[in-house]
Amino acid sequence: MDMANSLESSDVWPWTRHGQRKGIPQGLYDDLVRYTKYSSGAYQILCARPMGNTLVTQFTDLISSTHGYIARDDTRKEIIIAFRGSQNVGHILLDSEIILIPLEAPGIGDAGDARVHMGFLFAFSSVASTVISHMDSLLKEHPDYTVVCTGHSLGGSIASIGAISVKGSFPDAAIRLFTFGRDMHPQHSGQPRTGNKAFATLVETMLDPTNIFRAVHSFDGVPTMIPTKLGYHHHATEYWQFTEPPSPEHVKECTGGEDPDGSVSIPYMGISLPHMVYFGQPISQDPTVCL
Repeated sequence: MDMANSLESSDVWPWTRHGQRKGIPQGLYDDLVRYTKYSSGAYQILCARPMGNTLVTQFTDLISSTHGYIARDDTRKEIIIAFRGSQNVGHILLDSEIILIPLEAPGIGDAGDARVHMGFLFAFSSVASTVISHMDSLLKEHPDYTVVCTGHSLGGSIASIGAISVKGSFPDAAIRLFTFGRDMHPQHSGQPRTGNKAFATLVETMLDPTNIFRAVHSFDGVPTMIPTKLGYHHHATEYWQFTEPPSPEHVKECTGGEDPDGSVSIPYMGISLPHMVYFGQPISQDPTVCL
């Protein structure tokens, strides 16, 4: 089934009141599409040329099943770190490790009260030394390049930890964070929130909300075991595609980490197709993003 085309009819969307809301600039929308494709490419066994750019390295940890790659775009002067989302039973087990534990990662000194999902921290920690080592070499060679951390689903949660780890390790580096399909209804997130409110505040403080883009597609509602009552809280800034077809006019920039007029304002729909299609891109199913 062509998932992208199956979502094009606006007739299936009952929340027409959101259609009157102001959209986002075309340039920002283009970025959301671009990094959706990078995130999708992380699902490929080999992403030889991510978005036609240079593959620096791929990384995989067999124990945690964490997989991703680092790419370099010399035209846009960017270094992209992409993390794969849930792919197998190992990832499901990681998703179930919902205990909040103190944040400890390269570049992060005293994290205060920041606590994160135990499984997500384990996933990032398993590849952290590889990521930081390559970033050290790349930023020495290209100190003016912007670093973009990105991922879909579980990969988005890992990217959130990775982004502040890279920022803490290389304070002068410009960091942007793009995640897709991570957060949804307060009781039924599209993917688990990464940590507690102190963690969300830390992410916003280290990166600044203007550099954080947490995308949600309509009623993306892949069920999870992590309700907010367990202490989880998501960070700014949500960009919610609230209706079809995908376009700048149909994306709302939300306020803060828990905007009541964002994606949490619609009914929870359970497991849904939108989780695997973002901004018209079928996640994991298009190998051309690696050519």
